[in-house]
Amino acid sequence: MTPPENSPTGPVPGESELLQPLREIYGGEGFSLPRLEILDGADIPEPYRGLLVHDRDMTRTLEAHHGDSIRLRTAASSLKEGVYRRRVVLELERSGRPVEFGATRVHLERFPEPWRGLILAGERPLGGILNAWGIAYRSRPSAFFRTEGDERIRAALGLRVPVPLYGRRNTLSAPDGHPLADILEILPPTAGPVSEDGWARPG
Repeated sequence: MTPPENSPTGPVPGESELLQPLREIYGGEGFSLPRLEILDGADIPEPYRGLLVHDRDMTRTLEAHHGDSIRLRTAASSLKEGVYRRRVVLELERSGRPVEFGATRVHLERFPEPWRGLILAGERPLGGILNAWGIAYRSRPSAFFRTEGDERIRAALGLRVPVPLYGRRNTLSAPDGHPLADILEILPPTAGPVSEDGWARPG
């Protein structure tokens, strides 16, 4: 895969379109969607730029960055008409520290068994399943953004108060171009605990 430029190729989706995976999993639960500020990839500060502005999946990227394997915690999920929607947290295997919030829309009908069952089990990140089984795919981020999230996102990432968070909207596609999954990915502060500034270690 060729590393992307600082800005995604093609038209950048608007805020409403970016939030579609999150809107679908929130459904009618009465939660307001977070506000996003769309940024060029070059405007994402480090270390977030190195973690987000590329065309690799986040599972391998986060495992390499943190030096630990990644496990999945599913907070909410639904399956309707072949589309599997879920709200998840990626956590480090050893410490349980959250390293990504994700809202994912998986086109489940495009995965035969046993991969479909592994996805529905909700124990391993989608990227981890694809990589472990050697399933060919392409990762294409379409936009990058800054946000303070909302109460659910902050709780999932162990944050007490709003702080700037960075993320991206990404699409995983089969080699023939058919989308496999649409993902909203948001990272917590990566430098470790931030006293009173918002970071809370998992208890």
